[in-house]
Amino acid sequence: MTGGHFLLIAQPESYRIAPFLSAAARMGLEVLIASRGEHSLISEVHAGLHIDPADPDSALQRILEQARHTPFAGVLGSDDSTVELAARVAHSLGLPHNPPHAARLSRRKDLARAHLLEAGCPVPDHRLIDLRQPLAPQCIGLHWPCVIKPLHLSASRGVIRANDADEFGTACRRTAAIVSGYGDSFEQNHVLVEDYIDGVEVAYEGYLHNGELHSLVLFDKPDPLQGPCFEETIYVTPSRLDPATRILIEQRVAQACNAYGLCTGPVHAELRVDTRDAWILEVASRTIGGDCARSLDDGSAFNLEELAISLAIGKALSISPPQEARGVMMIPIKQGGILRRVEGIKAAERIPHIEKVDIIIREGNQLIPLPEGNQYPGYIFARADTSEAVVEALHKAHAELNFVVAPVFSISRH
Repeated sequence: MTGGHFLLIAQPESYRIAPFLSAAARMGLEVLIASRGEHSLISEVHAGLHIDPADPDSALQRILEQARHTPFAGVLGSDDSTVELAARVAHSLGLPHNPPHAARLSRRKDLARAHLLEAGCPVPDHRLIDLRQPLAPQCIGLHWPCVIKPLHLSASRGVIRANDADEFGTACRRTAAIVSGYGDSFEQNHVLVEDYIDGVEVAYEGYLHNGELHSLVLFDKPDPLQGPCFEETIYVTPSRLDPATRILIEQRVAQACNAYGLCTGPVHAELRVDTRDAWILEVASRTIGGDCARSLDDGSAFNLEELAISLAIGKALSISPPQEARGVMMIPIKQGGILRRVEGIKAAERIPHIEKVDIIIREGNQLIPLPEGNQYPGYIFARADTSEAVVEALHKAHAELNFVVAPVFSISRH
């Protein structure tokens, strides 16, 4: 598979840029990055096509103008904020794509919930909250505990559990400050509130080809995610859930994809499983976030970005997902501040079954915990004979790390 140009639409700070560039290079494709990146320190972003994803109509016209000079073999959005624009571009150019309305549903939680409910998919009871209006009347009839979520953010940013009306008010005000300045006016002034599902949480990775869902892996999330914030830590595969539950999860994801109208490309889904059902929390038309896809790399046999690019250019790809137990820890931020150094990396890497400890935030940068933060300081990767051994190794390696931070001082003028 050689030759041709490929368009990647990305936020300038996206973790996903480098893996897609590497995958495209292996496939003989030349990548043009469309981004708000004229001031980026990443050379490929700085030299790319400068657009404003917040103005999708002008961004679309800018890209279509470029396409007249540089025909593209395919187009992808690297994350939730760019998948809808990528679908619109691909639709205009006659390239493989999801319908733009389906891509929009995959990134807007309120619209997604409405379509899933209409299609009979199991979703938590939910409602929209208008942050501009008094909160007390809007929380009448809510079940406690509940979870407040921004409509359009990812990586658990702004997601907060509330156990009563007082906590609900505090959580809404906190989330309102987080979403201010992000998205359109509706997304800035509304949040989703839904019942808290007390169950185990899983992440599903698959892909759609010609409208048919194909499963890749199912990740368990063995660390409890009970709030008040929902900072994800460990993903491990294979799942230890029973076969019937795994089949139910795949059925629910396929049902959700059909409800959205998704038909091609990668699928990342999050679900909660209890004694009643497998409840859809999210079905996104993108690959897994952050750098977690590296846990699935298997030499030349499998690479998630190569799969996504192949689907975007309409080429079949023979894949062989990894079978042995493997996992990744998204290192949580326990204390905010300016990162001075990370101690214990070598000791962590000496733990049996640990493949790599990758610290991606450099010294001098600020660590911001959830729910305000949206970045992990790094990742720990492990492989072993069993999922239990992977989880144990990740916890032991994490215990060796010490993030030394300095306080952040703000200067105010009176």
